[in-house]
Amino acid sequence: MSADAPSPEPPPDSEPAADPTVEGGSDGPRPTATLIEKIRLLPRSPGVYLFKDARGRVLYIGKAKDLRSRVSSYFQASADLLRTRGPEIAAMIAQATDLDFLDCETEVDALLQENRLIKDIQPPYNERLRDDKSFPYIEITTAEDFPGVYVTRKPQARGTRLYGPFVSASGVRAAVNALQKVFRFRTCELEIREGDDSRRHFRPCLLYSIHQCTAPCAALISRADYRRDIARLRRFLSSKRSVVLRQLRREMEAAAAGLHYEEAARLRDRIRALEALSLSGDVETDVQPEVFFVDPAEGLARLAEILGMESPPRTIEGVDIANLHGQESCGSLVCFIDGRPFKSGYRRFRIRTVQGIDDYAMIREVVARRYRRAAGGEELYPDVILIDGGLGHLHAALSAFEDMQVRPPMVVSLAKREEELYVQARGRPLRLPRNNPALRLLQQVRDEAHRFAQHYHHLLRRRRMFDQDLAEGRVPPPGRGARGRRGKTPPTDLPAAMPGPIDPDPPDPVDPPHTD
Repeated sequence: MSADAPSPEPPPDSEPAADPTVEGGSDGPRPTATLIEKIRLLPRSPGVYLFKDARGRVLYIGKAKDLRSRVSSYFQASADLLRTRGPEIAAMIAQATDLDFLDCETEVDALLQENRLIKDIQPPYNERLRDDKSFPYIEITTAEDFPGVYVTRKPQARGTRLYGPFVSASGVRAAVNALQKVFRFRTCELEIREGDDSRRHFRPCLLYSIHQCTAPCAALISRADYRRDIARLRRFLSSKRSVVLRQLRREMEAAAAGLHYEEAARLRDRIRALEALSLSGDVETDVQPEVFFVDPAEGLARLAEILGMESPPRTIEGVDIANLHGQESCGSLVCFIDGRPFKSGYRRFRIRTVQGIDDYAMIREVVARRYRRAAGGEELYPDVILIDGGLGHLHAALSAFEDMQVRPPMVVSLAKREEELYVQARGRPLRLPRNNPALRLLQQVRDEAHRFAQHYHHLLRRRRMFDQDLAEGRVPPPGRGARGRRGKTPPTDLPAAMPGPIDPDPPDPVDPPHTD
């Protein structure tokens, strides 16, 4: 039975214990009595389910077209979770003792609810949707004289009209392209003002020539006429679009009956694109806090309150490490001034003293190398040092300062899974709301440090592979090089061995600043 196929309904007078789809067979996982009862009470409608362990901790969150059928499929006699879903899901089901669910009106609602719950709860057995990626919106910049229409994951804070979020990025982009052929709006990011007379000398782009834009950039349409087209577009996006879709289907069928297959295919693609607009949530209901801008000043002020600082911090430095099974181990440091990235202050470190996998020792090395000058009075400390990790990573950083016999500034760490903030000299972590401006600011610093560390780690891996290819007499494939060059084919007459590594690391006694 498939995951979403309906399981047979038991007769009204049957005993609950005789339901094979719930209790499973001798080889399948056996649910607890609590689970059996809750599975029988699940509705046959779209929704989100949450498996919990004996302590009430959420282990896994999933969505379903048919809740009862989907959850029952985990416990069927024929269910081989180890083979079909992997060892992680099999281990999760072995721990599950309780179940909760949210009933949703549509599958789209279930998908959006699942995404939101996974990001907020961070269950240990959900691998997808736990990152900071979000669903896109259609954004109309209504505050401009000639509003633009964009597909974006980072909408502006004000002066726009949003539609979405949409569950399919490719679908919504195809829909905007289809709508542009009808309403002929602009998708460029030019600053166009009505009183700018120089527009008369501007040459419009190709979209004007193919009748997909009315070229307000070249003053070929008045402000009133252009905004009238935008108003029609907004009415269309706010409607159910059923009348338009029915008309397009009739035109497609007529074209196919007349053997005009290319026209029928074009209409079919346009119908599919417009149908993608239905796969969306509501801006107010399905809020994605991670996509909206956080005022740095507000985040810094709230951070000062949380950390008990007399004034908002001005400089924050984030530290992270990256390695793959202890190889190409490296560290990164990013600098934020007044809540914004200061890339001239970025630094990267190749780990020198640690062999194998020891994240704590790597953190100690990076912290010691970065702040040894500050410990000697040659540099200033930042106001806040943020370590990517949990309590152990914080202690590792503090031990580096102890070894230098200096008292550090404010040092904190932010753990990814639970988003718990550990602060020096405090026994318990802080759990801040996900929309807290201070937490959002720290997340930006941490994620930037992680990105910068991974970037350097990938460079080191490509360099090692390049050197191995040369040492073994192989021609490195195009695009693999010590500096990641692409598009250049290396010479084919290389000797069997080279006298030394290509582009070796230069001496790095003081870890000079590096701009990404």
